[in-house]
Amino acid sequence: MSRIGVVTFPGSLDDVDARRAVRIGGGDAVALWHGDEDLQGVDAVVLPGGFSYGDYLRCGAISRFSPMMTVIIEAAGKGMPVLGICNGFQILCESHLLPGALIRNDHRKFVCRDQQLRIENNRTPWTSAFAEGAEITVVLKNGEGSYVADAATLDRLEGEGRVVARYLGGNPNGSLRDIAGVSNEAGNVVGLMPHPEHAIEDLTGPGTDGLGFFTSLAERVFA
Repeated sequence: MSRIGVVTFPGSLDDVDARRAVRIGGGDAVALWHGDEDLQGVDAVVLPGGFSYGDYLRCGAISRFSPMMTVIIEAAGKGMPVLGICNGFQILCESHLLPGALIRNDHRKFVCRDQQLRIENNRTPWTSAFAEGAEITVVLKNGEGSYVADAATLDRLEGEGRVVARYLGGNPNGSLRDIAGVSNEAGNVVGLMPHPEHAIEDLTGPGTDGLGFFTSLAERVFA
């Protein structure tokens, strides 16, 4: 069973949901604290949604300098799978583990809705349970979820197959090229603005379409 750490920052509010998703997906969820420097032997890490450090300065800008992120950045550089969801995606961009940035929604309003996505890349550790091109519905909730990058970076992401997911049924926040998630060059680090951890049970969400992000990693064999 893979051990998947979920980091709690001051202001995290989806960390408990992420740990539950890990367990339902078949993994062993390990709680990690932002102020520690011990990954506790985990095989992978999830950075959950919320408002880390109150979203002061830019979203994720302070979290990037936490002791835990220092060791995560090093581990990610050695191939450890890392998934950043919503605020976690913002932290990954601030940490330069992913290119681009997340800025204020183009309509200047917070959006909360069920959102359709298309899985563009199922070759990452976090998306291998999906068929390429699979259309899923998960929860979206953000005020600063518009993904932006310069044209050269966007072209490189497209050309290298690093767009992991794309919005369907209308762009909810102004993200360039309808991008909902991207990966790093190696594919082990993935940032996703929507919340798959809120779509893992029929009782509490739009369905179970988000579960694949967690079963993909739980089924992975680590040396």
